[in-house]
Amino acid sequence: MRELKVPSSPPPADAAERRAAKPVVVYRLDAARLNDAPLSDDARSGMGKIGETIVPAREGRAFDVPAGHFFRIVSIEGPQVGDLNLWNGANLSERFFSGKTRALHATHVSTGDRLWSSLPYLRPMATITHDTLDWYGFDADGAGVHDVIGTRCDPYTNRLINGVDYHHCCHSNLTRALAARMKLPFGDAEPHVHDVLNVFMCTGFTRDEHRYFMKASPVRPGDFIEFFAEIDLIGALSACPGGDCGAGHSNDEALCHPLRVEIYRPREDALAGWRSPAVSDYAGEPPG
Repeated sequence: MRELKVPSSPPPADAAERRAAKPVVVYRLDAARLNDAPLSDDARSGMGKIGETIVPAREGRAFDVPAGHFFRIVSIEGPQVGDLNLWNGANLSERFFSGKTRALHATHVSTGDRLWSSLPYLRPMATITHDTLDWYGFDADGAGVHDVIGTRCDPYTNRLINGVDYHHCCHSNLTRALAARMKLPFGDAEPHVHDVLNVFMCTGFTRDEHRYFMKASPVRPGDFIEFFAEIDLIGALSACPGGDCGAGHSNDEALCHPLRVEIYRPREDALAGWRSPAVSDYAGEPPG
Protein backbone atom coordinates (compact mmCIF):
# COMPACT_ATOMS: atom_id res chain seq x y z
CA MET A 1 0.00 0.00 0.00
CA ARG A 2 1.34 3.43 -0.96
CA GLU A 3 2.44 5.46 2.06
CA LEU A 4 0.95 8.89 2.59
CA LYS A 5 3.22 11.76 1.65
CA VAL A 6 4.94 13.44 4.60
CA PRO A 7 5.08 17.24 4.23
CA SER A 8 8.60 18.62 4.01
CA SER A 9 7.54 22.11 5.08
CA PRO A 10 6.33 22.91 8.62
CA PRO A 11 2.88 24.55 8.84
CA PRO A 12 2.97 28.31 9.44
CA ALA A 13 1.45 29.84 12.54
CA ASP A 14 -1.67 30.87 10.61
CA ALA A 15 -2.18 27.50 8.89
CA ALA A 16 -5.64 26.99 10.39
CA GLU A 17 -6.74 30.44 9.26
CA ARG A 18 -5.52 29.81 5.71
CA ARG A 19 -7.32 26.47 5.55
CA ALA A 20 -10.54 28.10 6.80
CA ALA A 21 -11.00 30.16 3.63
CA LYS A 22 -14.53 29.70 2.29
CA PRO A 23 -14.97 27.78 -0.99
CA VAL A 24 -16.30 29.71 -3.96
CA VAL A 25 -17.91 27.89 -6.90
CA VAL A 26 -15.89 28.92 -9.94
CA TYR A 27 -18.70 29.38 -12.46
CA ARG A 28 -22.28 30.46 -11.99
CA LEU A 29 -24.42 27.87 -13.75
CA ASP A 30 -27.49 29.93 -14.58
CA ALA A 31 -26.58 30.38 -18.25
CA ALA A 32 -24.44 27.28 -18.64
CA ARG A 33 -27.14 24.97 -17.33
CA LEU A 34 -29.93 26.61 -19.33
CA ASN A 35 -31.88 23.82 -20.99
CA ASP A 36 -35.34 23.94 -22.49
CA ALA A 37 -36.52 20.75 -20.78
CA PRO A 38 -40.21 21.08 -21.77
CA LEU A 39 -39.17 21.37 -25.43
CA SER A 40 -36.86 18.35 -25.33
CA ASP A 41 -39.34 16.33 -23.27
CA ASP A 42 -42.04 17.07 -25.82
CA ALA A 43 -39.73 16.06 -28.66
CA ARG A 44 -38.83 12.83 -26.84
CA SER A 45 -42.46 11.87 -26.37
CA GLY A 46 -42.96 10.88 -29.99
CA MET A 47 -39.47 10.18 -31.21
CA GLY A 48 -38.78 7.21 -33.48
CA LYS A 49 -35.69 5.08 -33.79
CA ILE A 50 -33.90 5.47 -37.14
CA GLY A 51 -30.67 3.57 -36.63
CA GLU A 52 -28.29 1.79 -34.31
CA THR A 53 -24.65 0.79 -34.02
CA ILE A 54 -23.32 -2.15 -32.03
CA VAL A 55 -19.95 -1.50 -30.39
CA PRO A 56 -18.28 -4.90 -29.85
CA ALA A 57 -16.50 -5.67 -26.59
CA ARG A 58 -12.98 -4.21 -26.50
CA GLU A 59 -13.61 -2.33 -29.75
CA GLY A 60 -14.74 1.10 -30.90
CA ARG A 61 -17.25 2.31 -33.46
CA ALA A 62 -18.16 5.71 -34.91
CA PHE A 63 -21.68 7.01 -35.54
CA ASP A 64 -23.41 10.15 -36.83
CA VAL A 65 -26.20 12.13 -35.18
CA PRO A 66 -27.94 15.01 -37.01
CA ALA A 67 -28.62 18.18 -35.04
CA GLY A 68 -31.99 18.05 -33.34
CA HIS A 69 -31.92 14.26 -32.97
CA PHE A 70 -31.37 12.08 -29.93
CA PHE A 71 -28.94 9.26 -29.28
CA ARG A 72 -28.74 6.68 -26.54
CA ILE A 73 -25.89 4.54 -25.25
CA VAL A 74 -27.45 1.32 -24.00
CA SER A 75 -26.20 -1.56 -21.86
CA ILE A 76 -27.36 -4.74 -23.62
CA GLU A 77 -25.66 -7.84 -22.20
CA GLY A 78 -23.86 -7.04 -18.94
CA PRO A 79 -22.09 -4.32 -16.94
CA GLN A 80 -19.88 -2.40 -19.33
CA VAL A 81 -18.21 1.01 -19.35
CA GLY A 82 -17.91 3.10 -22.53
CA ASP A 83 -15.61 5.98 -23.47
CA LEU A 84 -17.28 8.66 -25.61
CA ASN A 85 -15.76 11.23 -27.98
CA LEU A 86 -17.75 13.84 -29.92
CA TRP A 87 -16.83 16.09 -32.84
CA ASN A 88 -18.62 18.70 -34.93
CA GLY A 89 -19.77 16.74 -37.97
CA ALA A 90 -18.29 19.36 -40.30
CA ASN A 91 -15.17 20.33 -38.34
CA LEU A 92 -13.05 17.90 -36.32
CA SER A 93 -11.28 20.84 -34.65
CA GLU A 94 -14.45 21.46 -32.64
CA ARG A 95 -14.61 18.59 -30.20
CA PHE A 96 -15.84 17.69 -26.73
CA PHE A 97 -14.09 19.65 -23.95
CA SER A 98 -14.30 17.46 -20.84
CA GLY A 99 -12.38 19.91 -18.64
CA LYS A 100 -14.74 22.82 -19.29
CA THR A 101 -17.75 20.53 -18.97
CA ARG A 102 -16.43 19.48 -15.54
CA ALA A 103 -15.86 23.11 -14.52
CA LEU A 104 -19.30 24.28 -15.67
CA HIS A 105 -21.21 21.33 -14.23
CA ALA A 106 -19.50 18.77 -12.00
CA THR A 107 -17.11 15.83 -11.89
CA HIS A 108 -20.00 13.55 -12.92
CA VAL A 109 -22.82 14.52 -15.28
CA SER A 110 -26.44 13.50 -15.65
CA THR A 111 -29.83 14.71 -16.89
CA GLY A 112 -29.82 18.42 -17.78
CA ASP A 113 -26.05 18.74 -17.98
CA ARG A 114 -24.48 19.65 -21.29
CA LEU A 115 -21.34 18.51 -23.10
CA TRP A 116 -19.38 21.59 -24.19
CA SER A 117 -17.06 22.03 -27.14
CA SER A 118 -13.43 23.11 -27.24
CA LEU A 119 -12.11 26.65 -27.55
CA PRO A 120 -12.56 28.88 -29.44
CA TYR A 121 -16.04 27.50 -30.15
CA LEU A 122 -17.36 26.82 -26.62
CA ARG A 123 -20.97 25.87 -27.17
CA PRO A 124 -23.16 22.93 -26.14
CA MET A 125 -22.62 19.93 -28.39
CA ALA A 126 -25.14 17.67 -26.64
CA THR A 127 -27.48 17.83 -23.66
CA ILE A 128 -28.23 14.81 -21.46
CA THR A 129 -31.99 14.29 -21.63
CA HIS A 130 -32.41 11.01 -19.71
CA ASP A 131 -30.25 8.84 -17.48
CA THR A 132 -31.52 5.61 -15.94
CA LEU A 133 -28.63 5.70 -13.45
CA ASP A 134 -29.42 9.14 -12.04
CA TRP A 135 -30.67 7.38 -8.87
CA TYR A 136 -27.07 6.49 -7.95
CA GLY A 137 -25.94 9.94 -6.88
CA PHE A 138 -22.77 9.71 -4.79
CA ASP A 139 -22.09 6.65 -2.66
CA ALA A 140 -20.32 6.20 0.69
CA ASP A 141 -16.94 6.16 -1.08
CA GLY A 142 -17.72 9.46 -2.79
CA ALA A 143 -18.09 7.75 -6.17
CA GLY A 144 -20.57 8.75 -8.88
CA VAL A 145 -21.44 7.62 -12.41
CA HIS A 146 -20.60 9.16 -15.84
CA ASP A 147 -17.42 11.05 -15.03
CA VAL A 148 -15.56 13.79 -16.84
CA ILE A 149 -12.49 13.35 -14.62
CA GLY A 150 -10.49 10.56 -16.19
CA THR A 151 -8.90 10.70 -19.60
CA ARG A 152 -9.15 7.30 -21.33
CA CYS A 153 -7.05 4.18 -21.00
CA ASP A 154 -4.24 4.42 -23.54
CA PRO A 155 -1.32 2.29 -24.74
CA TYR A 156 1.28 4.91 -23.84
CA THR A 157 0.45 5.01 -20.14
CA ASN A 158 0.07 1.23 -20.14
CA ARG A 159 3.55 0.89 -21.65
CA LEU A 160 4.94 3.33 -19.07
CA ILE A 161 3.42 1.51 -16.08
CA ASN A 162 3.32 -2.13 -17.17
CA GLY A 163 6.05 -2.27 -19.80
CA VAL A 164 3.89 -4.06 -22.37
CA ASP A 165 1.96 -3.08 -25.48
CA TYR A 166 -1.83 -3.42 -25.55
CA HIS A 167 -3.76 -2.38 -28.65
CA HIS A 168 -7.37 -2.31 -27.43
CA CYS A 169 -7.13 0.57 -24.97
CA CYS A 170 -9.99 3.05 -25.42
CA HIS A 171 -7.61 5.59 -26.99
CA SER A 172 -6.68 3.09 -29.70
CA ASN A 173 -10.29 1.95 -30.19
CA LEU A 174 -11.49 5.55 -30.61
CA THR A 175 -8.66 6.32 -33.02
CA ARG A 176 -9.46 3.33 -35.22
CA ALA A 177 -13.17 4.21 -35.15
CA LEU A 178 -12.54 7.80 -36.25
CA ALA A 179 -9.99 6.72 -38.85
CA ALA A 180 -12.55 4.35 -40.39
CA ARG A 181 -15.30 6.98 -40.33
CA MET A 182 -13.14 9.72 -41.89
CA LYS A 183 -11.06 7.41 -44.10
CA LEU A 184 -7.86 8.65 -42.48
CA PRO A 185 -4.63 6.83 -41.64
CA PHE A 186 -4.39 5.91 -37.95
CA GLY A 187 -1.66 8.50 -37.35
CA ASP A 188 -3.73 11.30 -38.88
CA ALA A 189 -6.83 10.42 -36.85
CA GLU A 190 -5.03 10.01 -33.52
CA PRO A 191 -4.50 13.75 -32.74
CA HIS A 192 -8.26 14.29 -32.96
CA VAL A 193 -9.00 11.80 -30.17
CA HIS A 194 -9.55 13.60 -26.90
CA ASP A 195 -10.50 13.23 -23.24
CA VAL A 196 -13.79 11.44 -22.84
CA LEU A 197 -17.09 11.18 -21.07
CA ASN A 198 -16.69 7.92 -19.15
CA VAL A 199 -20.18 6.55 -19.73
CA PHE A 200 -21.47 4.22 -16.96
CA MET A 201 -18.07 4.37 -15.20
CA CYS A 202 -18.22 4.67 -11.39
CA THR A 203 -15.36 6.79 -10.07
CA GLY A 204 -14.23 9.15 -7.37
CA PHE A 205 -11.23 10.30 -5.36
CA THR A 206 -9.84 8.54 -2.29
CA ARG A 207 -10.38 10.45 0.95
CA ASP A 208 -6.77 10.15 2.14
CA GLU A 209 -4.75 11.22 -0.92
CA HIS A 210 -7.52 12.27 -3.30
CA ARG A 211 -6.33 9.77 -5.89
CA TYR A 212 -8.61 8.90 -8.78
CA PHE A 213 -10.26 5.49 -8.33
CA MET A 214 -12.78 3.30 -10.11
CA LYS A 215 -15.17 0.66 -8.84
CA ALA A 216 -17.60 -1.79 -10.43
CA SER A 217 -20.21 0.07 -12.44
CA PRO A 218 -23.85 -0.22 -11.30
CA VAL A 219 -25.04 -0.39 -14.93
CA ARG A 220 -27.21 -3.35 -15.93
CA PRO A 221 -28.77 -4.48 -19.23
CA GLY A 222 -31.50 -2.05 -20.21
CA ASP A 223 -29.87 0.97 -18.58
CA PHE A 224 -29.09 3.88 -20.90
CA ILE A 225 -27.98 7.48 -21.04
CA GLU A 226 -29.65 9.67 -23.66
CA PHE A 227 -28.44 12.84 -25.36
CA PHE A 228 -29.95 15.56 -27.54
CA ALA A 229 -27.59 16.57 -30.37
CA GLU A 230 -27.30 20.36 -30.32
CA ILE A 231 -25.22 20.35 -33.52
CA ASP A 232 -24.43 17.80 -36.24
CA LEU A 233 -22.24 15.25 -34.48
CA ILE A 234 -19.76 12.54 -35.24
CA GLY A 235 -19.43 10.32 -32.19
CA ALA A 236 -17.10 7.47 -31.34
CA LEU A 237 -17.62 5.01 -28.51
CA SER A 238 -15.22 2.43 -27.10
CA ALA A 239 -16.43 -0.56 -25.08
CA CYS A 240 -13.64 -0.36 -22.51
CA PRO A 241 -11.36 -3.41 -22.06
CA GLY A 242 -11.94 -2.97 -18.33
CA GLY A 243 -15.53 -4.23 -18.63
CA ASP A 244 -17.33 -2.81 -15.58
CA CYS A 245 -13.97 -1.37 -14.42
CA GLY A 246 -14.26 -3.10 -11.06
CA ALA A 247 -10.72 -4.49 -11.18
CA GLY A 248 -8.47 -3.18 -13.95
CA HIS A 249 -8.16 -2.32 -17.61
CA SER A 250 -5.74 -2.30 -20.56
CA ASN A 251 -5.65 -6.10 -20.84
CA ASP A 252 -7.87 -9.02 -21.85
CA GLU A 253 -8.63 -10.21 -18.32
CA ALA A 254 -11.95 -8.47 -17.56
CA LEU A 255 -15.31 -9.81 -18.70
CA CYS A 256 -16.45 -7.37 -21.37
CA HIS A 257 -19.74 -6.82 -23.18
CA PRO A 258 -20.90 -4.90 -26.25
CA LEU A 259 -22.77 -1.60 -26.08
CA ARG A 260 -25.45 -0.27 -28.43
CA VAL A 261 -25.84 3.26 -29.76
CA GLU A 262 -29.37 4.12 -30.86
CA ILE A 263 -30.32 7.16 -32.97
CA TYR A 264 -33.78 8.73 -32.71
CA ARG A 265 -35.63 11.30 -34.80
CA PRO A 266 -37.86 13.67 -32.76
CA ARG A 267 -41.58 13.82 -33.34
CA GLU A 268 -42.42 15.86 -36.43
CA ASP A 269 -42.68 19.61 -35.72
CA ALA A 270 -41.73 19.10 -32.06
CA LEU A 271 -38.66 21.31 -32.54
CA ALA A 272 -40.24 23.93 -34.78
CA GLY A 273 -38.24 27.13 -34.41
CA TRP A 274 -35.32 25.44 -32.66
CA ARG A 275 -31.79 26.25 -33.84
CA SER A 276 -28.36 24.91 -33.01
CA PRO A 277 -26.47 27.14 -30.56
CA ALA A 278 -23.97 29.53 -32.13
CA VAL A 279 -20.27 29.35 -31.40
CA SER A 280 -18.84 31.77 -28.83
CA ASP A 281 -19.18 35.41 -29.83
CA TYR A 282 -15.99 36.44 -28.05
CA ALA A 283 -14.36 38.94 -30.40
CA GLY A 284 -10.79 37.81 -29.81
CA GLU A 285 -7.69 39.70 -28.76
CA PRO A 286 -7.62 43.41 -29.62
CA PRO A 287 -4.81 44.54 -31.90
CA GLY A 288 -1.40 45.33 -30.52
